[in-house]
Amino acid sequence: MTDERDREIARLRKINAALMKRVERSTDHQGTAFSLFQTAIGLEDRIRRRTQELTATLADLERSNLQLKGARDVAVEANRSKTRFLAAASHDVLQPLNAAALLMSSLGQVQNSTEGRRLCDRVERSLDTMDTLLRTLLYMSRLDAGDVEPEWCTVSLDTLFASLASDFEPLARQRGLALRVRRTGLHVRSDATMLRRLLQNIISNAIRYTERGGVLLVAGRRGTDVHVRVADTGVGIARERFEDIFVEFDRGGGAATRDGDASAGLGLGLAIVERMVDTLGHDLTLNSRLGRGSCFGLTMSGATPVAPRPCRNSFAMSGSRGAVTSLVGARILVVENDLVALQALEALLTQWGCRLRLASSTSEACDAITGGSWLPDVIVADQHLENGDRGTTTIALVRQLVAQRIPALIVTAVPSESLARTTGEAQIELMSKPVKPAQLRALLMHLRRGSTLPAVSA
Repeated sequence: MTDERDREIARLRKINAALMKRVERSTDHQGTAFSLFQTAIGLEDRIRRRTQELTATLADLERSNLQLKGARDVAVEANRSKTRFLAAASHDVLQPLNAAALLMSSLGQVQNSTEGRRLCDRVERSLDTMDTLLRTLLYMSRLDAGDVEPEWCTVSLDTLFASLASDFEPLARQRGLALRVRRTGLHVRSDATMLRRLLQNIISNAIRYTERGGVLLVAGRRGTDVHVRVADTGVGIARERFEDIFVEFDRGGGAATRDGDASAGLGLGLAIVERMVDTLGHDLTLNSRLGRGSCFGLTMSGATPVAPRPCRNSFAMSGSRGAVTSLVGARILVVENDLVALQALEALLTQWGCRLRLASSTSEACDAITGGSWLPDVIVADQHLENGDRGTTTIALVRQLVAQRIPALIVTAVPSESLARTTGEAQIELMSKPVKPAQLRALLMHLRRGSTLPAVSA
């Protein structure tokens, strides 16, 4: 009996132990599930908080982007306003500057004393410096505003280098420097006028800051690109100042003003170079060592040579008329709405012996030649006249009235590419204010030679 009872007890204990293990496993599973449930709740809460934070961050970013866009739009409009203001201001300033230059030329011609002529020359140089500064600032403003569109063409570097050498060799000789230019036979894709101007500025700086030795202008191929170098043996530039020299009105020092030239070292040459390079998409590099010299490198796309186009000469004549060396007796119709500029131009042309008819508007210009008893040899007109009149329109109407393509010249304080195209198509010469008297006289004599021109259709 006892053994049977012991066996029953042992069996019950095994059953109890098995049940206890099952209960424990069930409890463990329940605990794990609860733990997982709690973890899931915690994760959901964290995800909700992170989502809220991300949403808030995205909203802040969107507001920041809107603010940046607004600030950018304001900056763009401010830049455009600056360009418009400078254009308007330059016209208002260049008008009296043009009159002053013409009057100074007239005054210089009547001076009998050496001192009087010397003072007139100094004033004229100062006016030229002011003109250069104003035009450079206006051009830089247009570059900043993106208003300058390159006129892409194939440029012969040999032709360009020869022209630059002709310009700078006299200055280099005057300073006791050697200017070496190597022919390359290479052509590049660029804007001919802008490329020439930026190389002019680099070479001018190289000569200005070089006291001994000289300047080298050379080009070579780099794959499909062409690399132009302007190297000098000048004072050099410290590496930490490489960026500073492209800042407006940074004039460096020393050699830039050693000759006392008032026009030297305005501090705009390299600033405008950087802007033109950006506009053209060329690559500009600089290597320099203090006391050893500098080397500016310009890399641009190479191009295949093309046949040169003949230059337009609006009034070149193949007839038998001889060269005109005087303006005495030349009949000139002057159209100018600014009274001071008109009086200054009248005084200068009268000194040259011209016979004038003066007008300030299109209607007055037409009235001046009505009847046909007086026909001008040349028309000189300002582009911006009163009441929205344009000099180009005035010239067209006068030509139509007399049924002749009278040689004509537009003078303007606000030159532009569109005006250059308009005058080119109409065979009208274009000159920027302030007018340089010597250039005006030479151009008027050239136009007078071509005063017998084909009739234009009415």
